[in-house]
Amino acid sequence: MTTPPPASLQAGEVDLHMHSTASDGSLSPAQVVAAAARAKLSAIALTDHDTMAGVDEAIEAGNAAGIRVVRGVELSAHDGPGEIHVLALHVSRRGPIDASLAVFRGSRELRARSIVELLNQLGIAVTVDSVMAEAAGGAVGRPHIARAMIKAGAVRDLREAFDKYLAAGRPAYVPKERLEIRDAIALAHAAGAIAIWAHPGYECRREKLEPLVDMGIDGVEIRHPSHSSEDIKRLTALTEFFGLLPSGGSDWHGAPEGPRCIGCMHVPQEWLDRQDAAVAKRLAEVA
Repeated sequence: MTTPPPASLQAGEVDLHMHSTASDGSLSPAQVVAAAARAKLSAIALTDHDTMAGVDEAIEAGNAAGIRVVRGVELSAHDGPGEIHVLALHVSRRGPIDASLAVFRGSRELRARSIVELLNQLGIAVTVDSVMAEAAGGAVGRPHIARAMIKAGAVRDLREAFDKYLAAGRPAYVPKERLEIRDAIALAHAAGAIAIWAHPGYECRREKLEPLVDMGIDGVEIRHPSHSSEDIKRLTALTEFFGLLPSGGSDWHGAPEGPRCIGCMHVPQEWLDRQDAAVAKRLAEVA
């Protein structure tokens, strides 16, 4: 697969939210880096769901291609009844986070098995083995189940799989094991990383963000394909008001085109520089 760079991409831009086959992306970590090189990105963050298994491969490929790879992971957390995703970026201590992620991945497999059981009860002939084959050793998630459903002829595409069966409130939905938002932020910090509220969209209002600031959230993902221009303006203002770090990325899973194409958010290098400075300052304070 050859992924064309987005129109008008400027040299030196970065993409700080990307996925590989280590979780639910369609390209290997090395292929993600190769696509970043074709798109003329200067740096990317590999942020697979609940795993850092692809980071070493990506860094090795990045060194060869002259692309910086930021160590990252996307954590699914809860804040009351809702779910919040946290990007832990610039991980420097793998021990604390790898141990916790192993537990999360175990809960992902149990969740997948429960979903398959519900689908079977609904007459859909999907097996755990077929789902695990889609995950190919990565952290298993609902997109892998959806792909297995497509191959089984149960649904036409991912949208139908989620809309009819897998989304919250649908008959085969199983909630994730809870990781509280406070604990997700603490886990990121224990790993030497910064904690970024991923794709907050319209939910990010002052009254919602302020408690997270008190919990230690470091920044907000301002630029994301799901954000409208009004979202971006509001998130920029809130980030500046609270003195938080800006971040952004395509949330790329490997699609060659469409609204979540690699580099589509045109994230400036200056945002990464600000993150680097904040990480360096924090590490110096605890040294």
